[in-house]
Amino acid sequence: MSTLVIRPRHRDGAKGEAWRAWSLAAPAAMLLAGLIIAPLLAVSALSLTDYGLGETDWHFIGLSNYAALLTDGRALRAVFHTLSYAGIAVPLSVGLGLAIALLIQRRHRLRHVYEVIFFLPATSTFIAMAIVWQFLLHGRIGPINEWLASLGFARIDFLTDPDTALPTLAVIGAWQLVGQTTVLFLAGLASIPADIYDAAALDGMDGGWDRFIRVTFPLLAPTMLFVIVTTTITALQAFDSVAALTRGGPAGTTETLLYKIYLEAYQYTNLGYACALSMVFLAAIGAFSLFQILIADKRIYY
Repeated sequence: MSTLVIRPRHRDGAKGEAWRAWSLAAPAAMLLAGLIIAPLLAVSALSLTDYGLGETDWHFIGLSNYAALLTDGRALRAVFHTLSYAGIAVPLSVGLGLAIALLIQRRHRLRHVYEVIFFLPATSTFIAMAIVWQFLLHGRIGPINEWLASLGFARIDFLTDPDTALPTLAVIGAWQLVGQTTVLFLAGLASIPADIYDAAALDGMDGGWDRFIRVTFPLLAPTMLFVIVTTTITALQAFDSVAALTRGGPAGTTETLLYKIYLEAYQYTNLGYACALSMVFLAAIGAFSLFQILIADKRIYY
């Protein structure tokens, strides 16, 4: 009668496997360190100096840049403009993306055509599209103002009026984001089993709105959380529309935090202060995303 002998794995074999694992992960780890961690450490170190772009004489000044940020009215206004932009762009893009995804899901013919059409804004180069938006929103010759005038309304200087410039940029930002949110919601809707809808119909949930509130929306909650977090982060990084359409004007009413950082670093060559603004910006985005996840995670079932 033979007996089965279980021998412990040799330590050298375990070390060899661990060494192979580290060697396989090393290229990705080095790339991550070179492209993300090292620049982040450099920005953090420069934020503690008075370094100016191209200067050779600079000094360590500690937290002086961070203290100056608290008294910089222009930077505080840029933070307010950024939050206002996100407060308009995020609900619009998420709401429209969900509505469009629900409508596309019901289509059986030409569904993929609609998906491509609504995703086009996410793939287009905004600098090129800025020329189109400038023409559409022009206060005198723009088609939108021509349409408003034909209806008897007064013309609106969308990009040059301080009261309308920032909301206009936020709407354009929502237009950029709605294709991405639509595709994500379509993926979330596709992951919901059809059997659940059949069971809901047997329970008397025949109405579309009732079925959406009781079945679709709760099961779509994880996708909703992901869409809100990623869309918020993207909206807080508003820069290209500001740089291409208004350059922070009129009278600084569209100057967002990223555009403020750009001005400090490359226009005023105050790179140390720009790095301090960047660190505060990164910390704020991280804290805001963590807050959203912690709050929503208590109400979401996966």
